[in-house]
Amino acid sequence: MTESTLVDTGGSATGAGVLLSILRDGRPRTRAELVQLTGWARSTLSLRLDALLNQRLVAPTDDAMHSGGRPATTFAFNQSARVVLAADLGVTHARLAVTDLATTVLAERSAEMPIDRGPVPVLTWLVESFHELLGECGRGIADVCGIGVGLPGPVEHDTGKPVNPPIMPGWDRFAVPEWLSARLGAPVLVDNDVNIMALGEYWAVRSQVKHMIFVKIGTGVGCGIISEGRLHRGAQGAAGDIGHIRVPSFEDVVCRCGNTGCLEAVAGGGALAARLRAAGEDTSVSRDVVERVRAGNVPAIQAVRQAGREIGTVLASVVSFFNPSLVVIGGDIAEAGEHLLAGVREVVYSRSLPLATQHLGILASELGDRAGITGAAVMVLEHVLAPEAVDQAVMAVSGG
Repeated sequence: MTESTLVDTGGSATGAGVLLSILRDGRPRTRAELVQLTGWARSTLSLRLDALLNQRLVAPTDDAMHSGGRPATTFAFNQSARVVLAADLGVTHARLAVTDLATTVLAERSAEMPIDRGPVPVLTWLVESFHELLGECGRGIADVCGIGVGLPGPVEHDTGKPVNPPIMPGWDRFAVPEWLSARLGAPVLVDNDVNIMALGEYWAVRSQVKHMIFVKIGTGVGCGIISEGRLHRGAQGAAGDIGHIRVPSFEDVVCRCGNTGCLEAVAGGGALAARLRAAGEDTSVSRDVVERVRAGNVPAIQAVRQAGREIGTVLASVVSFFNPSLVVIGGDIAEAGEHLLAGVREVVYSRSLPLATQHLGILASELGDRAGITGAAVMVLEHVLAPEAVDQAVMAVSGG
């Protein structure tokens, strides 16, 4: 987006929220520059800038502009004005963080926390851990503008409730947002773990691409879709569940969902570990498979390479259908590196439409195990700092 189009937010906001959307790039600007960018009268600009200054979302900087006369004060986004609480809850482990308004991590924690303990024990631990992390970075609960949570199962995005999650006993339709908000006093957004990882990875490359697919290959397989720079969730939030697309020639392989031949049951980390274990290897989880690959274990390398091909078989159709600029591969099994990527590339580049692959990149995750917490923070920021939301917050404070 160029300077001349910065005020085109695609929404209905016309006030302080639009001004903040301009300044969120971190670049200091003078009042004169902001008048030129917005097309507003100087008096209008001053009113809206003052509203953001009062909220501490914008602050004057030390970078005064000199043009021969009196130095002009510059203003920039104050990314330390508030903090975000971010959580990426996996099947057995959780990663939590406190970030600023630019997703910079201020404090974080990774711990074993099996999701099958149930919602109340897991979320109680989450609340306690967030309070401890806030203390570590010298912030308080009053500084929190929102909480973002990723869960390892299907989530109805509008309500934030897990829906029939196969590996999360007791979580079905549990009101996660309401439960957390009542204890932390801030808005809560919940999505599945693959979607928040997709948001995190996109945040890292957002200046370069607008259409991206993120594929998580861990115990299961899932996909997050970024279209025109926005996460595509579908009607109920189920978009991207490629793990349960049937793979040819595997009709006899039973998936935990009850169907047969699902990609997850063929190429997921759990399936790979089971296959190697049947061949005499001591592998029980995805990370065991990765360790074998890194150690040069030939059966493990062959299994991961073939898993890449099976994943590529499904992705070839996805790439032809969606035509992304970039496919990012993440999750535990992605740590096996080029052995997995080579299998994916081999099939996608040979089977997808040539026009869809002529500029397509297929790369490993850039953020690794931080993709989830980054995406959870981005999910919150895109909600609470959206122009319309900022306008409403300013009006609420001013009584207007």
